[in-house]
Amino acid sequence: MIWVLGLWLCGLSAAAQDSSGLARLTAGAIEDRAFGGTVLTLELSQGVPWRVFTLDAPRRVVLDFREVDWQGADPAAIDRSDAVTALRMGAFRPGWSRMVLALAEPMRIESAGLAGNTETGAATLTLQLQDSDAARFAASAGAPPGAGWHATDGATQTYVPPVEDGMLLVMLDPGHGGIDPGAERGGINEADLMLQFARELRDVLRRTGQIEVAMTRDSDHFVSLEARVAAAHDAGADIFLSLHADAIEQGTAHGASVYTLAEEASDAASAALAERHNRDDLLSGVDLSGADDRVAQVLMDLARLDNTPRSVALAEHVIGGIRNALGHVHKRPIRQASFSVLKAADIPSVLVELGFLSTETDLRNLQDPAWRAGMAAGIRDGLLSWSIEDEALSRLRRQ
Repeated sequence: MIWVLGLWLCGLSAAAQDSSGLARLTAGAIEDRAFGGTVLTLELSQGVPWRVFTLDAPRRVVLDFREVDWQGADPAAIDRSDAVTALRMGAFRPGWSRMVLALAEPMRIESAGLAGNTETGAATLTLQLQDSDAARFAASAGAPPGAGWHATDGATQTYVPPVEDGMLLVMLDPGHGGIDPGAERGGINEADLMLQFARELRDVLRRTGQIEVAMTRDSDHFVSLEARVAAAHDAGADIFLSLHADAIEQGTAHGASVYTLAEEASDAASAALAERHNRDDLLSGVDLSGADDRVAQVLMDLARLDNTPRSVALAEHVIGGIRNALGHVHKRPIRQASFSVLKAADIPSVLVELGFLSTETDLRNLQDPAWRAGMAAGIRDGLLSWSIEDEALSRLRRQ
């Protein structure tokens, strides 16, 4: 297994320090060399601790930094290489940033280093990649051990407020975040919109006096799909509600829809959406090799026999509440797909698509506080009506 760890030990002049204390990316390029191999060059306003390693399935090069401000960085302008098929950068968890290079073919890390200017404090990171083969790449891939680093698997500590007897605990899951911005349109991204709406919905639910709320994230950082499901289990959540607002590349779509888990998607569009959501997690640099798969551990057939009808009923009540509050939902509002984030077998779980950033009306609605208040009220009413029905049916379930 090959990786590189780096600590920035050079003294920096006070004048060179950015007022925010964060290193900034001032320039960068990924270019193929004329005689083989690829070079990544990053110009930083100051040096930071960093590391680089590779991951397999899919093949990626991952660089972690002790936080870099990526504001203004354009992946399309940086990536000029045929060897790198996609480039992502952003916050990975509080205090850590990440850059991920998706590779077209296996490549090995030939050299990596950070050189600094002792007068200005600026630093240049250079990473050279050389062609390799699949077997060698797979053998060397994997995240490095701790080596003094905090765990950076996208997990986070979730605050769970005290829950009084008889109250529902709802785990709100604002989709995407950090290095994974989700769908984007005109400088607006899904991750920011969903975090804003989740905070507003949290307040609406708490005001009922019947619902308490925890959140998988409450800032712009990345949380893996596995960690989101684990957070719901660790909190003892009664309901898991994932919030999204995607975009579609072809055709048009308008209005809210709610997804439940199914191995077979209800339609091709739902299957493509679930595949993209699940793949986004990997493209953000999650290492699943050798990890305890907590998602798989809870996929128990007996639990799913009882829980699937509860999730379907939850979806129906939520859609009913949204329709009553806003007067409109998607023409096919109840759908199924194999979303990894819904695979908590013993917690009723649904994914709510509030709308589509690719549709002008939905994009305008998602930015309208009055519309969001109506959506939050609809979801609230749906949760409360589901709770009443679920309690009435509880005596009929197997114990």
